[in-house]
Amino acid sequence: MQALGLIETVGYSTAVSAADAAVKAADVEIVGIEKVIGVESYLGVTIHFNGDVAAVKSAVDAGVSAAERIGKVISAHVIPRAHSEVAGKLLPNFKLEDMYPGNDAQGGNRLEVNPNRKKQAKESSNVNVNDTDKSSG
Repeated sequence: MQALGLIETVGYSTAVSAADAAVKAADVEIVGIEKVIGVESYLGVTIHFNGDVAAVKSAVDAGVSAAERIGKVISAHVIPRAHSEVAGKLLPNFKLEDMYPGNDAQGGNRLEVNPNRKKQAKESSNVNVNDTDKSSG
C-alpha cells in the first residue's frame, strides 16, 4: 500500500463533493467509504483514498477545500505508508467492492443505484409523437 488519505465529513453530499474534488485533483483511487450515524447527531461519512504520497496529499487538500464550501469537515489525514495491520485488517471492512458486489473497478458502475433506470428511461423516450390524442374541437 502506498499512502492512505481520509476525509471525514458531516453529511453524504459533503463527502461526495470532497471525493469528486479529490479524484479530479490527483491520481488517487477511492478505496473505501465508512458511514457512521451519530457524528454531531448527523451522518458522518469518511472517504478513503489510495495513491502515492504526493497525490494523496494533494487530493485530500482539494477534497477538504471543496467539502468546506458545501458542509462541515470533521477531520482529514494522510498516512504516508499505512502499516500492514491497518491495510490488512481495518481497511477491508470499508472496501467499495464489498459494499457493491458484482461491480468491479474495470467496468462496473458503482454509482448505478437502480440498474433498471436506463431501461425505464429508454422505454419512456420511445413514445411515438403520432400516438397523441387528435381530438377535434
